[in-house]
Amino acid sequence: MKNAFSSVRTDEHNPIWQQSIQRENSLYARGNDIRSEFERDYTRLLHSLAYRRLKHKTQVFFAPHNDHICTRMEHVNHVASVSTTIAKYLGLNVELTQAIAIGHDIGHAPFGHAGEEILNSLMQQKEGRNAPKKFWHERNSLFFADFIETLPDPDGTEKCLNLTYAVRDGLICHCGEIDQQGLTPRTQAMNLYDIKRPGTTNPFTWEGCVVKVSDKIAFLGRDIEDARTYHILDMASYRQLREIVEGTLGFTPGHGHSTANGVHRSGRAVNTTVLINDMIVDLCTQSLPEKGLCFSEAYFNFITELKKFSFANIYNNWRLVEFQNYAREVLGCIYRTLMQAQVYVQKGRMDQFLRYAPGLARTFIDWLIKYTNYRPHDDPNRKQVLRYETKEVFDISSTESYEKCVIEYISGMTDQYAISAFEEIISF
Repeated sequence: MKNAFSSVRTDEHNPIWQQSIQRENSLYARGNDIRSEFERDYTRLLHSLAYRRLKHKTQVFFAPHNDHICTRMEHVNHVASVSTTIAKYLGLNVELTQAIAIGHDIGHAPFGHAGEEILNSLMQQKEGRNAPKKFWHERNSLFFADFIETLPDPDGTEKCLNLTYAVRDGLICHCGEIDQQGLTPRTQAMNLYDIKRPGTTNPFTWEGCVVKVSDKIAFLGRDIEDARTYHILDMASYRQLREIVEGTLGFTPGHGHSTANGVHRSGRAVNTTVLINDMIVDLCTQSLPEKGLCFSEAYFNFITELKKFSFANIYNNWRLVEFQNYAREVLGCIYRTLMQAQVYVQKGRMDQFLRYAPGLARTFIDWLIKYTNYRPHDDPNRKQVLRYETKEVFDISSTESYEKCVIEYISGMTDQYAISAFEEIISF
């Protein structure tokens, strides 16, 4: 029902409003800002370097040379489009929804979910396979927003983004991998760093819930289209896909709305944009604050089967598995190289260690200056000169903290930059 959620939208009339707009500090002290709190967050994320790098990060297909294949940035924009449509129809706060959506993947690793698993496995080696995940991109998005991403204040000093609680909450709670009917927000605010696993905690706002659901709608639709472009799906698998569509829904999307209407048209091509549209419409017509965000039984079953199909026929395709092996070599090599450099870092001589990889050295040294207690031997006041008003997030004297520093640095790389750094390291 249109505007069915207007009474629970995150605004001045909602009891959670003050908590939702809470910030730790002030980035800007402007007296002429005409934007709302969430519009300001949206702009800060839009201008962040992590967001800009998403255009060269994998969604599903690694380091694509085809300009029309979905990158992580395009996926983020798809999620923003889907979630805005839903929020607007339901009567929720569109500005909050857009801010969460635009920033939800700023902590994603290079090479997509494969890169995420690789970085996690590198950190788990000392604790075994069953250790809790140390690196997961939802938490990393929050970490980047809180400690890594900066913008210059009016005086030119680089300061952290200082986002509102509601947006920060949406970043860490956005996991769209979980199948969940009747999604509702949790009722209590909490320390967001107490969340230890992805997908286990519902967002604090209805708008965060909308982004969580939209993440799933967006990637399920677009990934199929790209798989066709790369010939990942053959005719047999595409027939299977059509059977899933018509078998679970009882009709071809775009040509009817329910079997109760007697609509069933077989033999038509599966149009992913139509699938996305119809999933949005179904969610909007089925959801109520009393029920939560939910799909009809037919569409929920369809989404479940579509995920199974995508894992079997796309994400585990042998060509992607081969590239995952390559990505493991690339990221593993960079990780091992930088871990060996710790003694040079402690002496302020990182440039000496990485003289054979000047491109990698330049960006890693800047990272060390900005976020650690590293002091270059030839310019110990470099952080003040660059006007970095950032915390010393990592301690280079601690191996555990230094490892975290290396992992976070790698996580910010684009696919192509990681490959370039790898080639620098192994070239003679």
